[in-house]
Amino acid sequence: MKIAFLSTFFPFRGGIAQFNALLYRALEKENTVKAFTFKRQYPEFLFPGETQFVTPEDKVDEIPAIRVLDSINPLTYISSARKVKQFEPDIIITKYWMTFFGPSLGYVCKKLNGKVKRISVLDNVIPHEKRFFDGFCNRYFLNNNDGFIVMSDAVLNDLLSIKPEAKYLRVNHPVYDHFPAPIKQQEAQNQLSIDSSKKTILFFGFIRDYKGLDLLIQAMEELDDSYQLVIAGEVYGSFDKYQLLIDQSKAKNRIALFNKYIGDDDVAVYFSASDVCVLPYKSATQSGITSISNHYNLPIIATNVGGLKETIHHEKTGLIVENADSSEIAVTIKEYFDKNYKSVFAANITLEKAENSWENFSKKLIDFSRTL
Repeated sequence: MKIAFLSTFFPFRGGIAQFNALLYRALEKENTVKAFTFKRQYPEFLFPGETQFVTPEDKVDEIPAIRVLDSINPLTYISSARKVKQFEPDIIITKYWMTFFGPSLGYVCKKLNGKVKRISVLDNVIPHEKRFFDGFCNRYFLNNNDGFIVMSDAVLNDLLSIKPEAKYLRVNHPVYDHFPAPIKQQEAQNQLSIDSSKKTILFFGFIRDYKGLDLLIQAMEELDDSYQLVIAGEVYGSFDKYQLLIDQSKAKNRIALFNKYIGDDDVAVYFSASDVCVLPYKSATQSGITSISNHYNLPIIATNVGGLKETIHHEKTGLIVENADSSEIAVTIKEYFDKNYKSVFAANITLEKAENSWENFSKKLIDFSRTL
């Protein structure tokens, strides 16, 4: 197959670029793949993080992507479609995670209607943070694709609520396997300068309101001095409200803050240092953090929102908190440690990982394309 892959690639950084790079490498083993990416992904004033781009400190897979698309310049929509057409692909793959990209990606897909199979991997359909243009952008993008890959029932339900006749393939999120190997817990805790005698809870990833970090900080108030929390990730927007909660918390001396973008080379330290990863989300469809945590055999405690419970099997690979409530989160964390679940859950995670490989994911995508 000749595959055009239009999405976020190097020199952009972040979870979307990581996912795309790993899928690209899996696809190219048996197909001819050409990557196309953005000239401009977000206008700077719309991007809430530190930077959209790889820094000299980041070690990433430098996928040889052609920079063609400017998300806010319609002239590049036309030129991007033309350049993709010149490649004469059998399939075009896009990754869709935000309605902001509906017009640009949707236009390119529209111009490839015909012999090219148009497949989108959907992270989100109905966004966590709603905007007035969501409805139009969603419909436009979805109507200009032939098939969809969904990685949670929550995303599938959102897709079918807008496009009931959609053709789709439901598969699990592959396990991220490009991160460094784990290191000894004591060594990792020393590197982070945290207390190795305490039970270590990890909150990892970009900090956004819907991810419920405030709930986890509040839950620390109900956990005794034997517990500590590691917060590792770059904030999108302002960290002020979280900092205020930390400053006012009686647990503030047991909260270690690493408020920065965590490069791939540093991920192992945080997961190796921890006893459990907590996702206290207020809303969700799915989370790439579960895949990273699975890579390190680190069990997860997550709230029962979106598709999280589909990949975190209660009392097998993790624990599900029924409500996004700080007290319930605290009770579940206590249960996890009181019942010594870590080693049992880690063993179960190991057994599940083989099925969710990037090679299997790419093969299922190609097989799906032949049904369209």
